[in-house]
Amino acid sequence: MADRVTVIGWDGSPPTAAARAALGAATLVAGAAHHLALPEIPPGAERIRLGSVDLAARRIAGHRGTAVVLADGDPGFFGVVRNLRAPEFGLEVEVVPAVSSVAAAFARAGMPWDDAQVVVAHRRTLRRAVNVCRAHAKVAVLTSPGAGPAELGLLLEGVHRTFVICEELGTERERVVVVTSDKAADHTWRDPNVVIVIGGPVGRGGDGGGWIAGRDPAAGPRGWTLPAEAYDGPLGEGETQLLRAAQLARLGPRVGDLVWDIGCGSGAFAVEAARAGAAVLAVDHDLRACARTDAAARRHGVQLQIVHGTAPHVLERLPEPDVVRVGFGGVAVVTAVADRRPQRIVTHAANRDAAEVIGRDLTEHGYRVECALLQSVDLDTRVWTERERSVAFLLTGELPQREAPR
Repeated sequence: MADRVTVIGWDGSPPTAAARAALGAATLVAGAAHHLALPEIPPGAERIRLGSVDLAARRIAGHRGTAVVLADGDPGFFGVVRNLRAPEFGLEVEVVPAVSSVAAAFARAGMPWDDAQVVVAHRRTLRRAVNVCRAHAKVAVLTSPGAGPAELGLLLEGVHRTFVICEELGTERERVVVVTSDKAADHTWRDPNVVIVIGGPVGRGGDGGGWIAGRDPAAGPRGWTLPAEAYDGPLGEGETQLLRAAQLARLGPRVGDLVWDIGCGSGAFAVEAARAGAAVLAVDHDLRACARTDAAARRHGVQLQIVHGTAPHVLERLPEPDVVRVGFGGVAVVTAVADRRPQRIVTHAANRDAAEVIGRDLTEHGYRVECALLQSVDLDTRVWTERERSVAFLLTGELPQREAPR
């Protein structure tokens, strides 16, 4: 095992005294090509081109001597430190940090970033990274080959965003370009790069900033669901507060998910799923419902993509969902949704016969089905008399043996 392993972050600045001392004593140095060309590396040191971090870690674990690993930015922030400290390698590391590429990108843009979401995009996580960009007003994306600005722009079709693309930060070839998301695919971008994705209202105002990095979970009123008066008018039959709360609990929308809300009506469910951090596509055939949903989203400060069209036909051109609420359309829409294989589907029926038909259809599509009869009675607490009664059959379909998306 290596006698000593030092991980040095590199941001284009001259190496610090600590970094120079570690490099001067190194008998093995691992890094990218531009790191291995640094003049501070001893001529006699073994050099490893850093492709697979796991392979490099095995080489380092078997090395007798002093090892140094060079990495761009802060190696403890979505960097190599996590891989090197994995139990199977048994390595204890010292870290000499540098300015992270995310911090450098926001510095070049002259923007604060305590209120930004930070995601990593590679081929396996690209879709989830795009969903975060759909849902949030300020996102920094650490890209990779095949999951860069062009791919982000293509997958954000129909959603307007501004991209601040920072290429090769800290090098002589550094470049910062601002484009709209629909134009990003028209260019070839140099790796490595960081993309700042901006859309909608940004910032925490003039109150001195927030108290937590990223999205503030305390923003907006407390509660998973809001009363009808929060949505500027009466709600539809399938939009009662109790039913929405149960649907949200069954679907569990979260950051990185894409939620379809089919038959969005007032926009109540769509807004509440977005408040949970998910990206939401709100679909309705009624232009008035689309306008009302848009107004609700603006009122509550969330990002929604609203699609006017009739299900199930309009669903064919929508990106793949993680979870779906079917508020309108019955078994025909449920069938079309199940064909797209989301992890979970919730819907409701007004009577048992309709619930059985939908339940059988979901079962035939391979979903595990649960059904519950929900009854609620709203009481006027001034006189403790019944004000309103509602009854609905809540159906949930879940695909078994499917891992949650990473």
